[in-house]
Amino acid sequence: MNSSPRISVIVPCYNEIDAIEDTILKIQRAIDICGSGEIIIVDDGSTDGSDDALRKNSADNIRVFFHEINRGYGAALKTGIRRANSDLIVIADADGTYPIDQIPMLVDKIENADMVVGARTGSEVDYPFVRKIPKLFLSFYSSWIAGRKIPDINSGLRVFRKSVAEKYLHILPNSFSFTTTITLALMTNDYHVEYVPINYAARIGKSKIRPISDTLRFFQLIIRTGIYFAPIRALTPLISLMAAGTIFSFFYDIFVKENLTDTTIILLMFTLNTVLFALIADMIDKRSGK
Repeated sequence: MNSSPRISVIVPCYNEIDAIEDTILKIQRAIDICGSGEIIIVDDGSTDGSDDALRKNSADNIRVFFHEINRGYGAALKTGIRRANSDLIVIADADGTYPIDQIPMLVDKIENADMVVGARTGSEVDYPFVRKIPKLFLSFYSSWIAGRKIPDINSGLRVFRKSVAEKYLHILPNSFSFTTTITLALMTNDYHVEYVPINYAARIGKSKIRPISDTLRFFQLIIRTGIYFAPIRALTPLISLMAAGTIFSFFYDIFVKENLTDTTIILLMFTLNTVLFALIADMIDKRSGK
């Protein structure tokens, strides 16, 4: 391309033969409204013919990269980010769930933000019930760590600056937790993240999400990222729970058993050790200047 495009739209693709071509057409229309842009599609080891379909999709502003094996949603995004020619990165899924026509609106809002996220809180949201309950809990805990309300922790339609994302590529996971981690990384480091309500449709094709295992993985990543960027806030619920248990055990020993038991001592030691760990982690975080 002779000049840098205004935006780089990155689309991770894994077995999306039924939706990928329509997604490309919608992105092309969105780019026309934005002025200029490139489409970077990363096929993440598809086995349903998506890779062959992508090889047939040729245009001056489309580049396609292939992973020989399935490396994960986050790995595909990182491949695209590293190869983007614009500092404005747009990520969008290939499954037909997100309103691609909202990309120009999100791009316009990035002028006054470091990341703009399409929050799935619009008037028409088709979200599986089995994923709503764990999502509410994860959003609540993530909001606690970030110190502000997070309407949608892992939306797959967002705009951010490549120069900002590159600072955190080394900690961003290769899995679906990529969006969760980059959200907390930016918000706990005082970057301006703006949320815009969008609709969300039923996906085309079979979902790759595994509700139980992926929820546990999301929760693990949230805790890890929280300890990395905001250790005191991340560990405060655990410290409070252990402190309450210690106090209860102490009064039970005094008034019921009339003797201080090993259980109370162990709980007290665990509580103090966790407090010290949180303080040391916070000191390391502040000194590292992340």
